[in-house]
Amino acid sequence: MIWAALVILIVVLAVAVPVAAGLGILGLGLSELFSKLPLSLAMGEMAWGTSNNFLLVAIPFFVLLGEILLRSGMAERMYNALVLWMPWLPGGLMHSNIAACAMFAATSGSSVATAATIGTVAMDEIEKHGYSERLFLGTIAAGGTLGILIPPSINMIVYGVLTDTSIPKLYLAGIIPGLLLAGLFSLTVLIFCLARPALGGRRVATSWDARIRALPDLLPPLVIFLAVIGSIYAGWATATESAALGVIAALGVAAWRGRLTPRMLLQAFEGTMRTTAMIMAILIAAYFLNFVITSIGLTGQINRYITSLGLTPVELLVVVVIFYFILGMFMETLSMMVATVPIIAPIMFKAGYDPIWFGILVVILMELAMITPPVGINLYVVQGLRQRGKIDDVIIGSAPFVVTMLVMIAILSLWPGIALWLARAVSN
Repeated sequence: MIWAALVILIVVLAVAVPVAAGLGILGLGLSELFSKLPLSLAMGEMAWGTSNNFLLVAIPFFVLLGEILLRSGMAERMYNALVLWMPWLPGGLMHSNIAACAMFAATSGSSVATAATIGTVAMDEIEKHGYSERLFLGTIAAGGTLGILIPPSINMIVYGVLTDTSIPKLYLAGIIPGLLLAGLFSLTVLIFCLARPALGGRRVATSWDARIRALPDLLPPLVIFLAVIGSIYAGWATATESAALGVIAALGVAAWRGRLTPRMLLQAFEGTMRTTAMIMAILIAAYFLNFVITSIGLTGQINRYITSLGLTPVELLVVVVIFYFILGMFMETLSMMVATVPIIAPIMFKAGYDPIWFGILVVILMELAMITPPVGINLYVVQGLRQRGKIDDVIIGSAPFVVTMLVMIAILSLWPGIALWLARAVSN
């Protein structure tokens, strides 16, 4: 069964079938080969059950939130303000890229939206200030991945639904690791620019007066973050309702900036419908695939095989990290999460790993997949914004940050309290 599944998956990926269709084809193929029952008849029930989950209503809200922020000009103002505060560091605006990605991540649940938004406003700065193009592009691709680690996060919602884990606790658990990873990204830039100052470009001239005048442009992300996260822990809203509050806050910011127009809203709604349709298609297909592999006994076989290996918890963790690292090179992250977490999570929980901690680890592994070729989605987003040259430049520029993420995984494994402390402190 495992070999058949791998062969079908490789063939589907090789012919560039869309992700949702590929997962559905894999499910139908395994059903025809190994099931005596017509499992395809369950597709309607799978589609209805998946799209009828109340927690998943948060996904279109967070997508809409990102679309509004993208079109309201908030990201551009925020970036320009950070440019004035970061030039004293070796690497200058590359630190602004990471900081802007971290701030935008606190208002958007998508890594692709974060990379696309910050990349759009930052791309013109490369030649203007003489930066190393590869490293500059790498900071955007890697910084964009923070969109699914710093809450709110679409991937955390999906993980919470798949494992029946508290989404508010996952949100809390992602804050410190997200900020730490952003700091490690900046440290990576700092090390490279100290070793080779030519990579860091020319410093941007600024003054304290200009910095202070720019501070109000940093407030909207904070307001939206407090509306989304603060409303949950104040007891005013559920995770899904907080997403709606975030949209209202974003509309308020757009109105304040004079950018709330019918044309902007129509563009935001259209973008939301396209993205949400893609996400839900992937979820429905992945849920059907999970139903099939469970029904034909593949899940049980994998569990028994891994148990029979007699791995210690540490060895099991290493195997899981290597598995996701390799798989992330070839699969889109959301579909990879939905297809694998229901199989791997119970094994990890049985080995004694905390569901909240494992959720943060999985999200970081998904981030890693976004900047590892050949299918790293953020690499293609940044190259698409660049509109020239080869994608090799983005891949090479992102390589140091792949190492940084592996270091982050090691830190999180050695000190799990980094992810668990805040969630436990608030719960108590």
